[in-house]
Amino acid sequence: MSTQETLSVDQAVARAVALAEAGGRSVVGIAGAPGAGKSTLARRIVTEVTDRLGAGVAVQVPMDGFHLANTALDALGRRDRKGAIDTFDAAGYVALVRRLTAVDGTGGTDGTGSTVWAPDFDRRVDQPVAGSIAVPPETVLVVSEGNYLLDRTAPWRELPGLFTETWACVVDDSVRIDRLVGRHMRHGRDHEGARRWAVEVDGANAVRVTADLHRASVLVRT
Repeated sequence: MSTQETLSVDQAVARAVALAEAGGRSVVGIAGAPGAGKSTLARRIVTEVTDRLGAGVAVQVPMDGFHLANTALDALGRRDRKGAIDTFDAAGYVALVRRLTAVDGTGGTDGTGSTVWAPDFDRRVDQPVAGSIAVPPETVLVVSEGNYLLDRTAPWRELPGLFTETWACVVDDSVRIDRLVGRHMRHGRDHEGARRWAVEVDGANAVRVTADLHRASVLVRT
């Protein structure tokens, strides 16, 4: 990781604001292990850019919107490993990033100048929700975050070539696990179950994600 530019959260936010102010469409991909602070950083960036430049200029589009539905995971026998790389619609996510980065001459995307709609993930029901996030033509900064944005397997490996910049969020494992335990408890698990999921399920995913974080151009310490 020595060749990467290392930024604090404040420096990363400032960098994102500069990308937005430069004009044109930029799409930043933020990778990191579960609990590394990807979503928190993405939300802060969108809030800061919105405060400075106005609504709709920056939009957060999470990879988690491409979770397979629980019924699909049940059918595949993968519900107990939800969050693993094979529990996402990878091709669907890559196709969306292609649309978000294919800006035409009028500032629109997908060659049509129309709004692109992306799915979100609703943690209250633990399910993806289609058509939840609007990315209008005037959006100049899209921030997309997820675990596997730097993975070397197909079709994930196409993503670094599509993003304007790739960032990696890192944090001490003890902090990351504590965050995950708190998250899982807020969504219904008891402390023992929350910690087991954070260490065993999220932990296995974290090992895979961490192995590829050196591929990011920017390292952000949350």
